[in-house]
Amino acid sequence: MAGAGKSEACRYLAAKGFPVLRFGDETDRGLRLQGLSLKEENERKYRENLRQELGMAAYAIKIEPRINEALKNQQSIILDGLYSWEEYVYLQPKFPGLKLIVIYARPQVRYRRLAVRAVRQLTPRQARARDIAEIEVSHKAGPIAIADYLVDNNGSLDQLHYQLDHLLANKNNV
Repeated sequence: MAGAGKSEACRYLAAKGFPVLRFGDETDRGLRLQGLSLKEENERKYRENLRQELGMAAYAIKIEPRINEALKNQQSIILDGLYSWEEYVYLQPKFPGLKLIVIYARPQVRYRRLAVRAVRQLTPRQARARDIAEIEVSHKAGPIAIADYLVDNNGSLDQLHYQLDHLLANKNNV
C-alpha cells in the first residue's frame, strides 16, 4: 500500500546490488508521453485506463520483457509494485521462483509518511481513497494475503533495514 516503505526497501536492496524493476515506471512513462504531471489524479486515471485496455494483468504484461532481460544477467531481481492478483497469476507460472515480500505499515503510519514525502504527497483523505481503490479496483489484497514474507515497517528506517538484512541472510528461503 502507498507509504508502506516499498520504495525505501527497494533503494536499500538496490544499494546491495539487486536490480530493481518498478511497475510504476510504466505509469510515469505514459504520463510523460501524454504531457501530464505526476500527480495522484493523473496516475489513477492512467492505471485504470491501462487496465481497461489490457486487463488487470496489464502491468505484468508491460514489465515482462524487462524481467526477462534482467534475468539474463541476474539470478535475483526485485519487482517493486506488483499490485493485482491478476498480475501475480500472470507472472507466477512464467517465473516459478517468484517470491512475494510485503512491506507492511499501519494506515496511520503510512498516511503520516505520505503527507510529508517529497514526491506524490497525499493528504490522509487522498491516501484513504487510494487504499480503497487499490483494494477494490486494483485487486491488491490477493498478493498481500498470500505473500511469502512480511516485513513490518511501522518503526524506524534502521528497523526496516535490519529486517531486510535478516531476510537476505536467510537467502535460501528467498
